[in-house]
Amino acid sequence: MKFYHALLRTAARRPKLAAEALYWHAMGKKVRARNRLRSSLAQGASAYQDWILWHEKRGEILAEAADEIAGWDQKPRLSVVLYNHSGESSAHFERRLAALETQVFAEFELVLVQSREAVAARTPSIGRLAPVAQRTNNPVKALRLGLQTATGDYVLPLAEDAILAPDALYHLAKAVIAQPDASVFYGDEDRITRRGKRLDPWFKPQWNSELFLAQDYLSNACLVRRDLALTCVQSHPALNGAGLYALLLGATSQAPDRAVAHVPHVIAHIDAEAPDDDEQREARVAAVAHHLSGQPAQVQAGPYGSVAVEWPLPDPRPLVSVIIPTRDHVELLRTSVTGVLTATRYRNVEVIIMDNGSSDPAALSYLNRVSANPLVRVIRHDAPFNFAQLINIGAREAKGEYLCLLNNDIEVIDEKWLSALMRQAVRPGIGAVGAKLLYDDGSIQHAGVTIGLGQAAGHAHRFQRDNEPGYHARAHLPHYVSAVTAACLLVARDKFWQVGGMDEEGFQVAFNDVDLCLKLQAAGWRNFYEPRSVLVHHESKSRRKDYHADQISRYMRELALLQDRWQTRQFADPLHHPALERSNEAYQIAL
Repeated sequence: MKFYHALLRTAARRPKLAAEALYWHAMGKKVRARNRLRSSLAQGASAYQDWILWHEKRGEILAEAADEIAGWDQKPRLSVVLYNHSGESSAHFERRLAALETQVFAEFELVLVQSREAVAARTPSIGRLAPVAQRTNNPVKALRLGLQTATGDYVLPLAEDAILAPDALYHLAKAVIAQPDASVFYGDEDRITRRGKRLDPWFKPQWNSELFLAQDYLSNACLVRRDLALTCVQSHPALNGAGLYALLLGATSQAPDRAVAHVPHVIAHIDAEAPDDDEQREARVAAVAHHLSGQPAQVQAGPYGSVAVEWPLPDPRPLVSVIIPTRDHVELLRTSVTGVLTATRYRNVEVIIMDNGSSDPAALSYLNRVSANPLVRVIRHDAPFNFAQLINIGAREAKGEYLCLLNNDIEVIDEKWLSALMRQAVRPGIGAVGAKLLYDDGSIQHAGVTIGLGQAAGHAHRFQRDNEPGYHARAHLPHYVSAVTAACLLVARDKFWQVGGMDEEGFQVAFNDVDLCLKLQAAGWRNFYEPRSVLVHHESKSRRKDYHADQISRYMRELALLQDRWQTRQFADPLHHPALERSNEAYQIAL
């Protein structure tokens, strides 16, 4: 970041903060000064414009790409299918066509498909042009015709509202050369106004098949191996508004995860005025339902234009052992236990309260009374606080097939919370499952754990309002994650013990949940975030903060162990992106 340029931009909006940054810069605290400006700019309306100016470096890429392309021994054979769809204005079609004519990687084939109403377009100044004689108003048929006409090994079906960046095909071709075994490639995107202003960037995650069921994050900017695409194109009438999504659902399910490659560059600009209408949303739901036909899943519309897939619960319901560590704080504990026993629809549970030396008379009285309930056991463990040890003791005493680790400061607000977690936990290949946790004020406390934030691990989307979409609605969509918090974590008991349970020597208090999840992931299971399980977390009200004077040395030891064992200083979480700030849980642009 160019300090003085950033200083001037900040001064126009926040002069006091700019003066503070200038002071620290003059005092020699240049890192602190840059961080103050970076924080301000990342939250500003012009953050993306700043990122384009300082980080994208498209001009440099274009200047160097021609020489690099000339040096390639073998150039990938790419075809672009351009559909001049019904209702498309000539001006919009011209913008899409012009963007293809200015591609720095110009050795591609353009397959032009037109609707019946389309006015004959000018002849594009593209070397290899393959017009399709047959016209159609059916988008899926147009896609099929384009694929059948194309001669390239890989095909980019250009989305109706997408304009390719001038270096798009260069980045995709380069990715094909680097990953010849991949079958599907996709890039990042943003939105663009009619005046050419770029906004709302979508820096996408690595391939995540569960996220793709909920949200189509590939279709606007993707390249598919042609032979695979031809076997997956669908023709059902209900899919006309999501034909490419349906194709990609089929193609990605046939390819191993490593065969779906993310290209971390903004390669497509989407018309900022393009609507996402009911017909398109219904078509996406139909595409997922068609894809999952024959499987016991219910599919319906989800929040923010997403698709919600609900998997069945087993019958009979497995026993779940809910393990709650506690010490005093009877009001918190009572709320948590009462919620599990009386406000939870999933009924086959036992509650194991791990009492870590309660001394408050009210707490002792409550523990004595609640232990009379046949569904509750109280296990006394008088020792210095060691969360991991308490969980392991509870897990050894558990009778359930599944363990639900639950903080004593969790409040049940939705009776379906445990059912939602269990629907995921019983699926093959799933490790730990975590819930969406809210603060008292309704903002998000946990929506999955992102490894590498702050060189350790952080809660994704923390402090986002739950009634707002946030970063491309990610906090509201079920998907695989690297880890989840043990404030509410569900895992099969046999899987828990197969990875050795929690590390009670190395991670007595902090990061034991992250370590457990990463061990599960290393053993071949996938951890999962389930936002339809919603609880309130009165975070850490029952223990001292990690940075308290008598806790900081222990915390620093645990942090160092996490960083050394799992390389979190360099860890690039699959759900994060190089263009996003690694020191911030809010998925802000890195400046």
